[in-house]
Amino acid sequence: MVNSIWFGMMFIALLAAAVTGRMETVTEAVFSSAEKAVTVAFSLISIMTFWLGMMRLIEKSGLIHWIVRALRPLATFLYPRIPKEHPAMHAILMNMSANLLGMGSAATPFGLKAMKELQELNDDKETASDEMCTFLAVNTSSLTLIPTTVVALRAATGSINPTEIVGTVLVATTCSTLVAIFFDRIFRHFYRSRRQRGRSKCSR
Repeated sequence: MVNSIWFGMMFIALLAAAVTGRMETVTEAVFSSAEKAVTVAFSLISIMTFWLGMMRLIEKSGLIHWIVRALRPLATFLYPRIPKEHPAMHAILMNMSANLLGMGSAATPFGLKAMKELQELNDDKETASDEMCTFLAVNTSSLTLIPTTVVALRAATGSINPTEIVGTVLVATTCSTLVAIFFDRIFRHFYRSRRQRGRSKCSR
């Protein structure tokens, strides 16, 4: 679907340029954008290396375990049916920790691991469990304290103060996470009510 949208946008732009006789503008924009993309990519190498090094220090110093410990009560509240020592809970906590530090690339492997372990706990293999839906909602909204990736992108593109968005990101991701949890609980309640009504009709 996303590929179709991008193709449609590019096709419309090329068509508009051809109709208005401004194809040279499109050509200039393509080459200048390609050059800028390469420059930004190389600029990101040093910045991402720094943040990956910081993540390594956080892991080696044991700070990551403090973060996991702080997030455990929240994870227990969100996933009460998952045993505390189950691999799924560990993967969920590591995913939440990485997202909290703004390291989406580091959170992805833990997210995939969590989904795999949640599927093992799922009784109906053809339907996503409540825990899987909750994890997807929380992972997508992802509360973030330090948006390291976004800060790195802003710094690479020449932002004067790349860290000025930290407060805004914290407020925005807090709101998005609360909304995700709220609607997850609402939809879960409606689903359970509908399932109970269906069972009642079958029993009659």
